[in-house]
Amino acid sequence: MKYILALDQGTTSSRAVLFNRDGRPVAAAQQEFTQHFPKPGWVEHDALEIWQTQKKVMQDVLQKAAISASQIKGIGITNQRETTVLWDRRTGQPIAPAIVWQDRRTAAFCDQLKRLSASQTAQRIQHKTGLVLDAYFSATKIAWLLDHVQGARRNAELGHLAFGTIDTWLIWQLTGGRVHATDPSNASRTLLFNLHTQAWDPALLKLFNIPASLLPNVVPSSGLLAETEPHLLGMAVPIAGLAGDQQAATFGQACFAPGMAKNTYGTGCFMLMNTGNVPMPSRNQLLTTVAWQGPHARVANKPQKGSSLATAYALEGSVFMGGATVQWLRDGLQIIQKASDVEALAASVEDTGDVYLVPAFAGLGAPDWDGQARGTLIGMTRGTSRAHIARAALEAIAWQVADVFQAMSKDSGLALKELRVDGGASQNNLLMQMQANALGVSVLRSSITETTALGAAYLAGLATGFWSGAEEITAQWAVDQTFEPQVKSAVRQAGQARWREAVNRSRAWAKE
Repeated sequence: MKYILALDQGTTSSRAVLFNRDGRPVAAAQQEFTQHFPKPGWVEHDALEIWQTQKKVMQDVLQKAAISASQIKGIGITNQRETTVLWDRRTGQPIAPAIVWQDRRTAAFCDQLKRLSASQTAQRIQHKTGLVLDAYFSATKIAWLLDHVQGARRNAELGHLAFGTIDTWLIWQLTGGRVHATDPSNASRTLLFNLHTQAWDPALLKLFNIPASLLPNVVPSSGLLAETEPHLLGMAVPIAGLAGDQQAATFGQACFAPGMAKNTYGTGCFMLMNTGNVPMPSRNQLLTTVAWQGPHARVANKPQKGSSLATAYALEGSVFMGGATVQWLRDGLQIIQKASDVEALAASVEDTGDVYLVPAFAGLGAPDWDGQARGTLIGMTRGTSRAHIARAALEAIAWQVADVFQAMSKDSGLALKELRVDGGASQNNLLMQMQANALGVSVLRSSITETTALGAAYLAGLATGFWSGAEEITAQWAVDQTFEPQVKSAVRQAGQARWREAVNRSRAWAKE
């Protein structure tokens, strides 16, 4: 029997999942790795530890399933996006810790560029890249490393250094340094990739003072890219799928038609809506991004003129603190012992007692984009308990997603009728009911929670002929449970207005 192997490299753990032809996971392995917080607002990873954990789970999952590499038809890779690694091409060693997407050290630099209103810098960047100017994305992280690591800029100018988001770093390691590549879904998260030309933009490289020699080749999301080094799995295996985690989840949720949307509840919350073949500019502080690209992306998208490749685009709303808010309850406040405890604790009270938590620990993402906002817990009285705070934390996740959902409806001009959901926190039934109440539409939880890994597997499987096309994939998608709104519109609107009051109290707090 043949399988597709998905490598799912996330913000807190590295995972490997084997899928069969029915799109069902047959074995999985996972290993967490260390999070580093050297200064307030800084978040770092050890890129070598990421590789070691990813290699181990990749090997472990084959042992767990009792199969050999000869049964792997192809490998699909999906990854935490924006996280930035610089390494020396000569040694393969990182020159510094990886700067994680949550890291805010370059927020002040972004604010300086925004103030260049006469040159309309931020507007030009958004027009080209579809992104807002924010420390979230890779460009300012690369520039920071070049300017703060001794000898980095000179070595970069000499062509000795390589840049990669985590997908690129893994491909480099899997191929023994033979291949330096990324795909458009990851490239479009750097602030350096022009959506309209589908290439790295020379003017943006000049703006951020980044040598072009650092950058990887951009290859399709679905296509035969390379083969792994034989010693890693016992024989060479094709790498055939590649996508950032949220784009992969959108593919795994079979959101193939324009107007279909999904939300993933991971460390953050990420909503993407397929907008078809044309990048749709946002008027409501959302991001325009590449969803996927490939000759086999036969998903209601036609190849662009003069190209054999089909590119799908998406609107995206990024919420920085989703499941990480629950992790903070566990690790920071220590009011729960494990993340799953939050549902029962929150359900032990009927409401929050007018307590609101705005989890702006790393600033606010879409649609506010305030890098200086900070976490705010407001409305407490002597009667406030840990249960009220736990419920406020879950409501905060739901309200943040609702803010993005409304912005997406405005941008697209579509009245979105449903939201497909996945990710770890989507298993929390109370949260999903809160989400339906906050949105006023049906929330559909997929029968497979591994949609991010599944999307990467589908991309690889299409390239290798394991699956035939969108029709076969769509037929495999199924609903686990549907959550319908249970509150009246007036109650929902009042709750959202109060939430927005709390958000406004959190803004512009940090002074950098």
